[in-house]
Amino acid sequence: MIAVLGECVADAFAERPPAVRGERSPVELALRVLPGGGPANTAVALARLGTATRFLGRLSGDVFGSLFREHLTASKVDLSGCVDAAEPSTLAVASLDAGGQATYGFHADGTADWQWTPAELAALDLTGVSCLHTGSLALVREPGRPAVEAFAAAARERATISIDPNVRPSLAPREAYALTRWCGLADILKLSDDDLRVLRPGEPVERVCDTWHAAGARLIVVTRGAAGALVSLDGDRLEVAAPRVAVVDTVGAGDAFTAGFLHRLGGLGLLGGRLDGLDLETAGRAAEFAAQVAALTCTVAGANPPWSHQLQPER
Repeated sequence: MIAVLGECVADAFAERPPAVRGERSPVELALRVLPGGGPANTAVALARLGTATRFLGRLSGDVFGSLFREHLTASKVDLSGCVDAAEPSTLAVASLDAGGQATYGFHADGTADWQWTPAELAALDLTGVSCLHTGSLALVREPGRPAVEAFAAAARERATISIDPNVRPSLAPREAYALTRWCGLADILKLSDDDLRVLRPGEPVERVCDTWHAAGARLIVVTRGAAGALVSLDGDRLEVAAPRVAVVDTVGAGDAFTAGFLHRLGGLGLLGGRLDGLDLETAGRAAEFAAQVAALTCTVAGANPPWSHQLQPER
C-alpha cells in the first residue's frame, strides 16, 4: 500500500463556446473543469497501474469535492483516509501554451486542502503502508504545513518517504520550499527541471543533487520533459530518455512519472525502508517505466494517466 497525502484541485480550462450561425454570440468563456492537483493525480495514476493506494486529503462537500470523490473512486483509490472538509475546494484556472504546457492561476485562500490539524493527521491509519508520498502545496501552505511535515517525519519510522515539491511560485515563495530540511525526511526526492530553475537558479544539477544527498535524500530524480530524466543515487548518476509521443498537453505528466516510479519500486519490494536494496541500474529501469507512463499521459487532455493494460509489459 502506498499512501499519498496532499491536495485535490479543480483544474479549470478556459474554452470559447462555438458561435451559433446567424446569431450574435456573447463575449464569454466556458470553463471545462477536470479533477487535478499533484498528489491526487499521483494517487490516481498509482491505483490505475495496480498499486493499492490510499489518498489522504481534505475533500470539500461542494460540487468540486463530489467530482473529486467520483474520480478517485472510479480509479480504485482508497478514500478511507480522507477528511470531510467544510471549506471550499481549491480552483486552478489553467492556460495552455502552444506546446501544451500549462500555467495556472489559483483561487486557494481558505480552501479545504491546507487546513490540516495535528488531530486530523494523528487519526490517519498507516497500517500496511510501505511508502508515504507527499509534497506539492501541502508542505508549504499555511496553516496545515507544519502538521503535514511532522506527520511525514513520524511516518518515516515505518515507511519510505517520497517528496515532490511541485513548485508553484504564484502560491508560495521560494523560501517556503525547505528542500534541505525535507531531504532529512525524504528517501526519494522527485522534482522537475522547472522546479530547479526556481529553487536553485543557475546551479548545475549535479551540484544541487550532491547538496541534497548530503542533506539526507538517497535517491533524487529530475524530470526534463521530452528530454527524459536524470537519476541520482547517492551521487552516482544516469540519464533515461523519454518516449516520443504526440503531445496534447503536459498536465499531470510529472505526477504520472512519480506514480510509475513508485509503482515499479514497490513491485520490486524495495519500499518500506531506506531503499537499502536499490542499485542505480534498477532505479534507471524504474525511471524508464515512469517515463512511459508520463508520455502516455501527455497524449490525452488533462491529468488522465493510463491504466496498466495500456502500457507495454514491464521488464
